[in-house]
Amino acid sequence: MDIYTTVEEKYLQAIEELHWGELPKAHQYFKEIIAFDEEYARAYFQIGNLHYHHFKDYKTAGYYFKRCTELEPEFPDVWEPYLKLVITLKMNKLIDQIAEKALNTAGVCVAHIYQDLGLNAEQQQQYEKARYYFKKAEQFNAALDEQSQLQEHQNRIKNKIESAKAMIYNLQG
Repeated sequence: MDIYTTVEEKYLQAIEELHWGELPKAHQYFKEIIAFDEEYARAYFQIGNLHYHHFKDYKTAGYYFKRCTELEPEFPDVWEPYLKLVITLKMNKLIDQIAEKALNTAGVCVAHIYQDLGLNAEQQQQYEKARYYFKKAEQFNAALDEQSQLQEHQNRIKNKIESAKAMIYNLQG
């Protein structure tokens, strides 16, 4: 990094490169930031996002998300993608830990965290747990456009619970 550019300026350059779709250039800028300042948590977050969403390199993304949370645990943007990543990787013990930290961090969208937990519980066929999480997501939801999606989740879970009930036949003769 040249002496005329501050870390914050380089970060803004990298964000602009992301905006224009220049992923390799943005990645290079974020790496330069980390080389200059090893504790610049947001650069770790952005590299984690690149690896998670664009490069599909989940282990590397996990490293960068974890490093970001270690450096700046109160940074709200990291928690939702980090939770989605550990759900994708089926790291069940870590899911609860990350969700708890996310729910206790100011600025995190609590409704999204509960929705992700509900989808994970549904995938594991834990329908009562999924129902609970979707109801919690609905309680914390503030976006009208997401309300119908949460209702769809709850209706789907209700149908799955009802279809799993045992059938009782009454034979009359």
